[in-house]
Amino acid sequence: MFIYSSLSIHIQRLNLQKNKGKSLISFALKALFANKLKTILIYLSLIFSIISIFLISSISNGIITMYSSMLKSDGDIIITQANISDTFFSNVNIDLIEKINKIQNVLESSALIVGASPVEKLPIVAVYGASSNRFKNYKLESGTYAQKNEVIVGKSIYEQLSNKKEIQIANRTFKISGVFKSEIGFENGGVVLTIGDAGEIFNKSASMIMVNTTLNSDVERIIKDIKALDEQLDAKSTQNFVDNYNQFKIIKTSSNVISFIAFSMGLLGIVSLMSITINQRKSEFGIKRALGISTSKIVYSIMTESFILGLTSFISAFVISHIVLFSIKNISSLQGYVNGEISNELAFYIFITSIFMAIFGSIIPALNAAKTDPVELIQGNKI
Repeated sequence: MFIYSSLSIHIQRLNLQKNKGKSLISFALKALFANKLKTILIYLSLIFSIISIFLISSISNGIITMYSSMLKSDGDIIITQANISDTFFSNVNIDLIEKINKIQNVLESSALIVGASPVEKLPIVAVYGASSNRFKNYKLESGTYAQKNEVIVGKSIYEQLSNKKEIQIANRTFKISGVFKSEIGFENGGVVLTIGDAGEIFNKSASMIMVNTTLNSDVERIIKDIKALDEQLDAKSTQNFVDNYNQFKIIKTSSNVISFIAFSMGLLGIVSLMSITINQRKSEFGIKRALGISTSKIVYSIMTESFILGLTSFISAFVISHIVLFSIKNISSLQGYVNGEISNELAFYIFITSIFMAIFGSIIPALNAAKTDPVELIQGNKI
């Protein structure tokens, strides 16, 4: 046994000298291909975790971005009923628009009712009641803007309707007067009617009032003047409203929690699989230690393998996530409500997370292997 081990060490020493000029990456690749099954398992574990984080984060960000874009297109200030948990429950007197428009530096105010209703075979469809001056936000592809007892419908909804002439909302039948297209999924998958008709359906005056102000006006002063009109009003700048909207906070928190769970599961999987892989390579590490290779170099070589795994897993997950998001975006039954996009900021964050997950998951097994007595490793004792 001793003679065999000495001979193996001598051969390894000769190979080490022969391959001295080879890069650390080539050795890492060789080690990964030498343990194909374990490499594939770690690779799949990483991909699953990274794709989960990609999809959860991008879809939640997409929902927030869509709704934010819809609100930001309507003005600088958003007025809702005070002390309500969501805009669906808000009820603001639309007659206040006349008073609001008289406030200094206010250009125009519009009103919106936000609701939802089943339409034909679709279980839930966004329904908007818009004041007449807000209809210009909807770019018609055909027909005319809605009058009383009429609606305009988003293109993605229109394509799914069996009856292209009429639509039923809350037991009321409305004529389809026009079809519009919007880049915002919640609008393109929605129905818009006059605010009077919507008020009768949802039993309210308006969910919110949006206010446009003059350039460089004192928004905070205008907000103060609006609140003075009625103590039941809550007015915020559009950006402040978006930043503090309860539903957005819930979506972000849920997304972060689920992403953390996916990250933790991926990390635990990598630690387990790396421990098994390194344990099977204990003789290799023992010979390297006997040849005088330092602990730090062994750890560094294992971390290089992990870096390669993390990088390739990220690239694969990035491509797959794009394909999945594109497919989801084009599923007609989702009506455009689920629309995730991977921003450069999100991609960079997940790239760092992927590399960290791969390297950190290998550190403990690598240190354990590197610090173990070479004789024990060569003899095949457990790490």
